[in-house]
Amino acid sequence: MKSYIPLYPPNIPKKSIYYLKKCVNDNYVSTGGSLVRVFEKKISEYTHSKYVVALNSGTSGLHLALKVVGIEKQDEVIVPTLTFVATINSVIYNGCSPIFMDCDEYYNIDVNKVLNFLEKKTIFRKNFTYNKKTKKRIYAIIVTHVWGNAANLLKLVKICKKKNIKVIEDASESLGTFYKKNKKHTGTVGDIGVLSFNANKIITTGCGGMLLTNNKKYYNLTKYFSAQAKDDNVYFVHNNVGYNYRMTNISAALGIEQVNNLSKILNKKEKIKNFYKKYIKKKKWVKFFNGPNYSKNNNWMNIIQLDFRKKKPLKKIIDLFEKKRVQLRPVWNLNHEQKPFKSFESYKIKNAKKLFKNSLCMPSSSNLNSKDIKRIIDIFD
Repeated sequence: MKSYIPLYPPNIPKKSIYYLKKCVNDNYVSTGGSLVRVFEKKISEYTHSKYVVALNSGTSGLHLALKVVGIEKQDEVIVPTLTFVATINSVIYNGCSPIFMDCDEYYNIDVNKVLNFLEKKTIFRKNFTYNKKTKKRIYAIIVTHVWGNAANLLKLVKICKKKNIKVIEDASESLGTFYKKNKKHTGTVGDIGVLSFNANKIITTGCGGMLLTNNKKYYNLTKYFSAQAKDDNVYFVHNNVGYNYRMTNISAALGIEQVNNLSKILNKKEKIKNFYKKYIKKKKWVKFFNGPNYSKNNNWMNIIQLDFRKKKPLKKIIDLFEKKRVQLRPVWNLNHEQKPFKSFESYKIKNAKKLFKNSLCMPSSSNLNSKDIKRIIDIFD
């Protein structure tokens, strides 16, 4: 029987065992160990972010990102409908309302539709932007760099600054992705960026995340709120409600050696992408999705798009691959259609519906080789 090829198992180097043993030997397995600071420094240097805070998940980072930029209950946040649900949940955690936007051809938020919405559906007064329909303040926008491909942010950031709308980058999937024009890493263009180190990301700490910012105030507030909002470490004084969101030393131990090997991982991911492109060329009804050319992308997830005039529905294709011991996944259900979010505003969503219906996520771990990918593509008859 052929081995099973999952969508994205982690690929942890053996040298990580050295750092894990160090955790145990030093008796620092919780959030107070030195390896957290080592990991933070490495990510800071790689992304050129002045300040970073290691957290227990990307979701925690998104929650705190909105909180520390000053969002208030009942504010609104512009979000993409095509993103993992954590992006939207972070808005709800803060007692705010999402406004759902369509995506562009790269699965990222449609910047032109966002700008159109801001021009036609909002008013700027008393130094803030308000929604004409709901009369609520639009305080922030969350932009997800989907599949590791950079969103087209530069123009959007300039407009948002004029309209006093904070820009949060959900860079959970895009560690290693840089803009070609200004050489900036995703997550460092807006006010705050958030990385994820979940088990299926470019590098993993099992679970975990990192908040990136060049703003010292946001950095200090993130450290404060992520460590239970301690105002006095001796007498346990807490003047605010805090959260237990810091990364553990064990998690950081897993990540350090992967950061050291990040260039090798990204090179391997580039090769995997090229193998997919090579073998898919022979399948007329299957198209390989290419990311935007304005950025150097990390190729986190490989996506194919299908022509349904000639072949089967997604579910039948996924079931067929499962029988052949290969795991595929559809893209996320659109969030504006999810039960908890149906009552919130959405704006001209069209392209996301098309991409949801014709797109599949392919196995993408850096464990893959050419033989694996040929076997995967050969299943398409």
